[in-house]
Amino acid sequence: MPPGYHLVWSGQYEYMERAAKTLSLVIPLTLLLVVLLLYFNTKSFVKTGIILLALPFSMVGAVWYLYFAGFHMSVAVWVGIIALLGVSAEMGVVMLLYLEVAYENMKNQGLLTSLDKLKEAIFQGAVRRIRPVVMTVTVLLIGLLPILIGHGVGSDVMKRIVAPMFGGIITAMLIQLAFYPAIFFIVKKREMKKHHMLTNVDNKDL
Repeated sequence: MPPGYHLVWSGQYEYMERAAKTLSLVIPLTLLLVVLLLYFNTKSFVKTGIILLALPFSMVGAVWYLYFAGFHMSVAVWVGIIALLGVSAEMGVVMLLYLEVAYENMKNQGLLTSLDKLKEAIFQGAVRRIRPVVMTVTVLLIGLLPILIGHGVGSDVMKRIVAPMFGGIITAMLIQLAFYPAIFFIVKKREMKKHHMLTNVDNKDL
């Protein structure tokens, strides 16, 4: 280069550099706030951890949908991911609440004396939650579908915001319905063993 001249990458690249610096601060702060709000709501690190398990599984669906849709990572995609994490955490809180209510009801009645009764309580809580979860996810998907198939002004940006939410909500629903009751059972079984609430149970069952 002649003296006094220099090259600078500008345009979209420069925009992404500035956005990456902002996101490197916003995303960790958002996750920290989510964890704190969950802890203040549940008053338990164990319950907070159970709810947070839905977040990586929701990201699986988001990444797969982005891959099949051919979308690259961008600011709009990250906004959609942040929104997805919030929705997944909210669904996890409600699912855990149903399980906890069913457990406490049977505990207050003095019926939690065996693993079979614990399974029955968790089964009741999980079954009651299937319809609300499916209805919630269905409504969300139906509401997001017009944005995904739209072709109006600004649709390119909106599709990238909605894409991770559309794919992630499905996998978040599956993990909550399939694994939350099992994880809740393991946690409560250890808690009942610790407080000697189980009677007539073989050691191998513990």
